[in-house]
Amino acid sequence: MLSRKPIPWFLAVLLFLAAGLAALAFRGAGADMTQAAAAFLEGLPEDKRQQASMEFDDPARLDWHFIPKAHRKGLQIKDMDPDQRKRAHALLAAGLSHVGYDKAVAVMSLEAILHELEKSRQGGAIRDPERYYFTVFGSPQADSQWGWSVEGHHLSLNFVVDSGKVVSVTPAFYGANPAEVKTDLDVGPKKGTRTLVKEEDLAFKLFNSLSDEQRGQALIAEKAPADLRGAGEPQPPDSSPEGLPAGQMNDDQRAVLMALLAAYTENMPLEVGHSRMAEVKQAGIEKVYFAWAGADKPGIGHYYRLQGPTFLVEFVNTQPDSLGNPANHIHSVWRQVGGDFGLQP
Repeated sequence: MLSRKPIPWFLAVLLFLAAGLAALAFRGAGADMTQAAAAFLEGLPEDKRQQASMEFDDPARLDWHFIPKAHRKGLQIKDMDPDQRKRAHALLAAGLSHVGYDKAVAVMSLEAILHELEKSRQGGAIRDPERYYFTVFGSPQADSQWGWSVEGHHLSLNFVVDSGKVVSVTPAFYGANPAEVKTDLDVGPKKGTRTLVKEEDLAFKLFNSLSDEQRGQALIAEKAPADLRGAGEPQPPDSSPEGLPAGQMNDDQRAVLMALLAAYTENMPLEVGHSRMAEVKQAGIEKVYFAWAGADKPGIGHYYRLQGPTFLVEFVNTQPDSLGNPANHIHSVWRQVGGDFGLQP
């Protein structure tokens, strides 16, 4: 009878770590969100738990917006103690990639700059990096349908999980004011910081790579619109694609287009972002349209739209920042043509 040699200790450690990583990968983003949401609610006293909880079918679940509203659903970070804030951020991190989480935190941090620059204004909007609200809809359990959101000025992230599977991550809105920090202050990000870099630079790269004929097709208006379409609406605008289809782009242009799409899907957990890109590819890259309005260089109002059979992206930079620098205030959103909030159109 052959005797088995003991496994070297370092190999045993590696096998243990590999098993742990495999378990985490198998668990997936939906399970991570479920666990994080349950932990968030468990860490709240009854009064705060009631404030942070709503029924899944409550109409308020579909009430989203990125403007500095006076009142919002949910429990704001300002009203949480340190442990509760930690749990809230763990939930936010579970719903996003590292890139998306860092971007969301950066959006929040810009509120400190706005507060400093606008502190002499009377009756203006409340600017506060702690004024972001977390809400859980329904009961976060492995076999249930539930949702959650985090929202405040320039950030609105909305999720639905069904039996441990992430079925919706839209609308997913990120904004930035200032888009580029133009001055050094004692608060907030430093001068030169840009929050939505890829979303803007790759779009300029794509538009400026177009031939005159392609540009004529992509350009849908000489002047950029004041804002996104359908802001605050529970479903994305129901309109046909406009602009230049990817089927009429060359290989290099399509590569930039895909990188631009990835600038949005990379905010999502890895498996969710891959799933959304797989949907885009399955529906046909050639059916993705790129539309542009406004200037072809920074500092002047510009807008673009990406639309395919499964998704809609809109980006606009027309408003000035709080110092008056023109076109330094971004709004951007990814929406699901198949239905935001897990709804069917």
